[in-house]
Amino acid sequence: MSTMADETPSQPTGSEMSKVELTKLESRQLRGTIGEELRNDADEFSGDAAQLLKFHGTYMQDDRDQRNRKDESGKRLGKIFSCMIRTGLPGGLMTAEQFLVQMNLGDRLGEGTMRLTTRQALQLHSIPKRSLRETMHEINKAGMTSLAACGDVNRNVMCNPLPYKNNRVLDQMQEAAAAISAHLKPRTTAYYELWVTDEFGEKEDLSAYQPVEEPIYGKTYLPRKFKIGIALPEDNHVDIMTQDIGLLGIVEGGELRGFDMYVGGGMGRTPSAEKTFPALGKPLAYVPKEEVVAVCEAVVKVQRDFGDRADRKTARMKYLVVNWGIEKFREKVVEYYGRPLQPLKNVLITGVDDYMGWREQGDGKWFLGVNIENGRIKDEGPLRIKSGLRAVLEKYGMPVRLTALQSLLLCDIAPEDKADISEILRSHGIKAAEEYTISRRFSIACPALPMCGLAITESERVMPNLMDEIEAEMARHGLQEERISVHMTGCPNGCARPYTPDVGLVGKAVGKYTLFLGGNTQGTRLGFIYQDMVKLEEVVSTLSPLFAYYQRERQGQESFGDFCHRKGPDDLLNQSSQAA
Repeated sequence: MSTMADETPSQPTGSEMSKVELTKLESRQLRGTIGEELRNDADEFSGDAAQLLKFHGTYMQDDRDQRNRKDESGKRLGKIFSCMIRTGLPGGLMTAEQFLVQMNLGDRLGEGTMRLTTRQALQLHSIPKRSLRETMHEINKAGMTSLAACGDVNRNVMCNPLPYKNNRVLDQMQEAAAAISAHLKPRTTAYYELWVTDEFGEKEDLSAYQPVEEPIYGKTYLPRKFKIGIALPEDNHVDIMTQDIGLLGIVEGGELRGFDMYVGGGMGRTPSAEKTFPALGKPLAYVPKEEVVAVCEAVVKVQRDFGDRADRKTARMKYLVVNWGIEKFREKVVEYYGRPLQPLKNVLITGVDDYMGWREQGDGKWFLGVNIENGRIKDEGPLRIKSGLRAVLEKYGMPVRLTALQSLLLCDIAPEDKADISEILRSHGIKAAEEYTISRRFSIACPALPMCGLAITESERVMPNLMDEIEAEMARHGLQEERISVHMTGCPNGCARPYTPDVGLVGKAVGKYTLFLGGNTQGTRLGFIYQDMVKLEEVVSTLSPLFAYYQRERQGQESFGDFCHRKGPDDLLNQSSQAA
């Protein structure tokens, strides 16, 4: 591999760098004032510390439902601050004990809920600043880490989480995810000093530190966040085309031989800035599995050295790929890698699975896919997801795997235990997979309000009722068995990947959304803007004439997204106006 870490391509310096870049540069390898601020009595961190905390896997947030609080005299009260902690789990793998530790921490120190993310990670919300170190410390004691779960580094590496046994390909995919994740972790010792060690105390001087080499990230890490996903052609479960690096497994003779690598995917956009856009990955090369870690490193280093550090709106690698073109980008990756890259195999993505319900594992045991709507683990009314999962995991202690659709798999279940596990879940109000429509199982939403500082409007809290209405309208048109994927976000950043499904809803203003159509469940096509500023209460009435049109004129087994793509926005709008 080429040793180009010391190369210093032209980059903005001083006043040309964004403030975040200067904060990273002066952070003493991601320490900043975090240590000192952990010891003070303030309810919040300073702005620079909050930026650096992201690299450690935590965001400072405030409860936006409480921003307008007033005391008895009418005086406005301050914001209520807390932290969100994200734990990265390569491929979504964790033990029952780890799952229970997180759940118990949420009960003891947080808001009493837990959230499964669209990137197979796990989040605790509303952790007070005074409890942040204790929570992070306990997470690490349980064999997990939040390091690089957020921030301008490579984040959680996604991978199809299927637990089939005696399946060499799936094992090799998980091995690749773990290897890439470990190799691309920051080397700084700041995380260990702040959260892992038992010796963090009043007398420790964190202002003095021993810098270590960061051979991949350098002094300022990456210009922006970086995401990697691994999938198979017949099962693009993790939406590899939406990632900075998407790896499509190439299987020959029952062995994973390598990957078709795509680069430059990304979902975020800023509607007011035309220079921003969602993008799908572009074909880079075929990479043998033995070389995938090294090629991923080369790609990361190209983004490190040439990504935009002046404007964070255009700092993701997708803009570098588009501005350079894929040929120039490939040439630079070859230069950094130090050897030629092979041509793409051009294997097509053909399907996607959600893994829900009972399935045989291949070793005489079973796994169970449990649908968790929008990923929120909580007890509310008759639906007691948290209590039900706790009862099952404490009794049986089976491994857990998280999916990219915010749900989970309970693994290694003996046949004789199936009935009892089903009954425990049923008694807590948790439905079996077959009781959900396929559309609801493929629906996802971001957290949005009240805790996300970027949210413009609601997402998670309104999605269940919206899906009730969408399902009813689908049934009215005889489409209840169709798989129409619906992704919803409270802002354009796209955490729930809203630009690729059949139907995407992106928060634009309070109670209003941009409606995207024409993507697909397989994640291989971007949707188009059908209507802007659609009120939440008008989403279903906007979709209704399109459902009728689809039911009447679809071709064979054509999906709703394919139908909308074939017809195009003008035809759909014309049909909708005629129906009105």
